[in-house]
Amino acid sequence: MKSVCLNFQIHQPFRYRKYRFFDIGNDAYYYDDFANETFMRKVADHVYLPANKIIHDLIIKHKGAFKVAFSLSGTVLDQFKLYAPEVIDSFAHLAATGCVEFLSETYANSMASLKDGDLFESQVKAHDDLIEELFGYRPKVFRNTELIYSDEIGDRVQKMGFEAMITEGAKHVLGWKSPNYLYCNTINPRLKVLMRNFRFSDDLSFKFSNKEWSEYPLTAEKYAGWMVALPKEEEVVTIFINYETFGQLHTKKSGIFDFLKHLPEAVLKTGELKFSTPSEVVASLQPISSVHVLYPISWADEERDLSAWLGNELQKEAFEKLYLLKDRMAQCQDAALLKDWNYLQTIDHFYYMCTKFFSDGEVHKYFNPYGTPYEAFINYMNILSDFKIRLNAIIPEDEKHQELESLRELFQANSKKLELAEQELKKIQKEVTLKEPKETKAKKAPAKPADTLKPKAVKSKKAAPKK
Repeated sequence: MKSVCLNFQIHQPFRYRKYRFFDIGNDAYYYDDFANETFMRKVADHVYLPANKIIHDLIIKHKGAFKVAFSLSGTVLDQFKLYAPEVIDSFAHLAATGCVEFLSETYANSMASLKDGDLFESQVKAHDDLIEELFGYRPKVFRNTELIYSDEIGDRVQKMGFEAMITEGAKHVLGWKSPNYLYCNTINPRLKVLMRNFRFSDDLSFKFSNKEWSEYPLTAEKYAGWMVALPKEEEVVTIFINYETFGQLHTKKSGIFDFLKHLPEAVLKTGELKFSTPSEVVASLQPISSVHVLYPISWADEERDLSAWLGNELQKEAFEKLYLLKDRMAQCQDAALLKDWNYLQTIDHFYYMCTKFFSDGEVHKYFNPYGTPYEAFINYMNILSDFKIRLNAIIPEDEKHQELESLRELFQANSKKLELAEQELKKIQKEVTLKEPKETKAKKAPAKPADTLKPKAVKSKKAAPKK
């Protein structure tokens, strides 16, 4: 029986306020709290809460035969805590059913896996600690940010203790092979690899409400029929989509929630399909072969590469300047700096700088709060400049910065001493004034007008004229 492995990504970045050049060094708060709260409340009410309720009801209705997996970033969980704590409660109710699996990922949905292994591992651990704290579940299957994967990344992920990883079933990687099987890592065959079926995923995510699509309208029965029509020897259909597909990318009026309500029944009544979590797929299937991915792939755009985030000079410069700080940040213990450091790494900030157009342009424009990529770049670099000033104050960059920091601290110490000395002088002067005898003040002659103090002019007698 073929497995349907249904996975939902849930991530929201912390959006930055408009940070001007003159804010650098003067204001260390970068976040647009109004925008973050407004957007979070909107998606909580229109997406997360109603979709979670539907899934919970479906699990109960089908007595555990309906199963799904969620990948929640640390940044979205942080925003749930701040603005919509009831969403965390709804996920906890789903976790209690035993039919929901939570995937591992980096805390801030970052590209750390491309830059530094130790940093990557620390972010994954921080994320999984939070998942375990909130839901009592330690993730076993890993999905990297935007499904970024390569042979080297997969090898490291297995050595971190994960049994499987989900990535994109890219055509240029698989060639004639189907994504509907379980594969393994080329370097480290102990890591199982689930390949996303982009046809079933993208048809639901991007085409569902497109009335010009040849398959419109898409019903749950039609969708299940497509899976049944796949070759019988194929073993698993891995669907990985944004959870915002339900209620945001496609509104309630489009019928997307009705589709979700009818999907389990349409799949299960075929008798040829069943729902399985990623862990169940890995436990029940054997890899048919290894998948060789020399260069990193992702699920983004037609190219399925990294060009959505590192495709132009703006993105590359911001990326390199950010990770130049990683060694010093490894020594940092300041909680505020560490929080800002995590959020600066969120991949969305680089996505906003994308200059790709043509077939992928509308997608990038839809998710971009900035007017232009250049505006996004300038805003990000201004914030990064201020962040570096704060970091230099704690952990100087080099000997020159250390000397400057020492001089700055000396100047601040001397200024403080001078301020205290001035306060002490004023205090002494006040005490002297209060101790002065009152009678002495009374006997003092009143001051004369200024003109009375001038010496009187002496009239000189003119000499008599000589006769």
